[in-house]
Amino acid sequence: MDARHSAWILVVDDDVQNLKVATRILGDYGVKVSCLSSGSDALKFLSFNRPDLVLLDVHMPGMDGFETLEEIKSDPATSSIPVIFLTADEDGETESRGFRAGARDFIRKPFVPDVLTLRAWHAIELDRLQQDLFKEVERATKDVEEEKERVSRLMMQLVRTMSGAIDAKDSYTNGHSNRVAEYASEIAKRAGYDEVFQKNIYMMGMVHDIGKIGVPDWIISKPGKLTQEEFDEIKKHPEKGAAILENVTEYPELKIGARWHHERYDGGGYPDGLRGEEIPIQARIISVADAYDAMSSTRSYRANLSQAEVRHRIEEGSGSQFDPKFAAVMLLMIDEDTEYKMRETG
Repeated sequence: MDARHSAWILVVDDDVQNLKVATRILGDYGVKVSCLSSGSDALKFLSFNRPDLVLLDVHMPGMDGFETLEEIKSDPATSSIPVIFLTADEDGETESRGFRAGARDFIRKPFVPDVLTLRAWHAIELDRLQQDLFKEVERATKDVEEEKERVSRLMMQLVRTMSGAIDAKDSYTNGHSNRVAEYASEIAKRAGYDEVFQKNIYMMGMVHDIGKIGVPDWIISKPGKLTQEEFDEIKKHPEKGAAILENVTEYPELKIGARWHHERYDGGGYPDGLRGEEIPIQARIISVADAYDAMSSTRSYRANLSQAEVRHRIEEGSGSQFDPKFAAVMLLMIDEDTEYKMRETG
């Protein structure tokens, strides 16, 4: 049975029509749904019930979504329940305030069925995997190697779930995280790094864009050129990603790719303006892989570039944007790909 059939979601919204739509969409996937129309009713409900997820409207009369979330997070009995805000707002401040308050994600109204179900399920699955991971870490075992392997599998599941949450933000970038992870792992292999390094950089690549969860959807999927203000908002995602991954205490290195994949070899990148060898090796590799996939994939604002143009830009950026060593490996991979299969498909 699909695990979604065992999921229980509380939807809180003062608009009856929104409650009906959410119930219908989630119910079609076999999810148990409870509906309430106010923050105060939600708090009473949560004092006796423990749903897997709360979908909470931002703007409600009386106790609004922010006040309700504050109460949920301040109570040890409910603080661990993941909460996703529902909003029709398009401003970045609402999302920023929500993430600071502890919201897991945002879902826009009116609802898009696939977006609603994917984001809700990713939040539930991520919460369940985190709980399993923490239980495994805490459980003592005589067979240390077996325990390490079990934790490693859970960590990979956690990383894949986070990656899915990132790619669900924008249909144009679906699969981007996985491709970057694969390219980065292959570059590391060809550069002579061992299997442990390759596995670690694969996981870093999977979550290198996790900070985009904190960037408003309308900016990520904007079809035209970004304004300077919008680009400045995008540029916050490395620091946001590093902050999110700081919470994965069993794997502190996971944040390396997220924080520094937009640094440039010549020092002109962000967020810290690192130069050359100051940039961690993993971030230098992921930088090349990320740029390659961005250029070879379709985006909301342009079609994918030709292989020749992609190759030219990688070569042109060697020594300035990219570490020359890893740019050379990427160029070799491009030259071997005579049919241009190494790119987004479907």
